[in-house]
Amino acid sequence: MAVNSTKVIWITGASSGIGKALAEEYALKKCCLILSARKRETLEEVAEYCRKLGSEAFVLPFDLYLLKNADEIVSRALDFKGHIDILVNNGGISQRSKVMDTSLEVSARIMDINFFAQIALGRNLLKSFIQNGGGRFVVISSLSGKFGFPMRSTYAASKHALHGYFETLALENYEHNVKVTMVCPGRIKTDISLNAITGDGASFGKMDEGMEKGMPAKVCAKKIIRAVEKDRREVYIGRKEVLMVYFKKFLPSLFFNIARKVDPSK
Repeated sequence: MAVNSTKVIWITGASSGIGKALAEEYALKKCCLILSARKRETLEEVAEYCRKLGSEAFVLPFDLYLLKNADEIVSRALDFKGHIDILVNNGGISQRSKVMDTSLEVSARIMDINFFAQIALGRNLLKSFIQNGGGRFVVISSLSGKFGFPMRSTYAASKHALHGYFETLALENYEHNVKVTMVCPGRIKTDISLNAITGDGASFGKMDEGMEKGMPAKVCAKKIIRAVEKDRREVYIGRKEVLMVYFKKFLPSLFFNIARKVDPSK
């Protein structure tokens, strides 16, 4: 079903990258937007731009890492329009460190942000979806949610976990018209590597060469929206790096030989 102006879309991580691009693309479709990220000022700028495109837009700032009151956050989101049709679980954090160099505290932080916060929002919104006759979770995973990759151990683990959780949620709630689209982007030109953390929790602060040359976020956003409109359960978005999913599935030895030699910064 195509998205229309009656849809209420809640996007986390909406202040930059894929989240911001999705907000702008949905605004062009005159959807009502609820935009979340940490910084209110940046969210207001995105919301104002979306309003100029003809969309109704609200801001709901919060920090995924400090999300101890997901029920309250979901309630506040629902208060804007009384219902939500699509939650885009996009907010998250990446990693640039080897297993032996990554503290357990850093791994826990990544899991809190990328997994536990996402499922807390999802679980608390699920009841509303059921009461309103359905809804959709668009979960921004990663190609690393389909295979391991150097310097991404806990990041990959958090994304793998999202697949298991939300696939189960979709199976359990099929009769309630609750749907899930798992989105697995590859190299998209965003600030994800700049904002990634290292093994001791410090900011990586560098733009990966692969990300710098990656698919524009706007193109990625269009592909995500198209996948949702086509009711896709899972979609891989990127360029030649998408082939790694198929190598892993059909030619695992080839996948391993390529992955162990790859420069994770390229």
